[in-house]
Amino acid sequence: MLGIRRSANDRVVFALSGRMAQDDIAELQALIAGDASRGQVVLDLKDLTLVCGDAINFLVRCESDGVTLENCPAYVREWMTRQRG
Repeated sequence: MLGIRRSANDRVVFALSGRMAQDDIAELQALIAGDASRGQVVLDLKDLTLVCGDAINFLVRCESDGVTLENCPAYVREWMTRQRG
């Protein structure tokens, strides 16, 4: 189960925790889209413990769209790099 905690000041930060599955992507997409006009959007992945392949593809798209990924676990970053090929 994915936990999402939102905070905002000069940027909007979504701190993610737990497991990120395909079912979580639509909710997270909607949250990002809702705050995209408010400035920089950041996904803090510090407490993310497990991701599926669809989540990796989503994170790659997010980063390509200008969303900043902070505290990205090494295994997630490696998997993202491989997906970009």
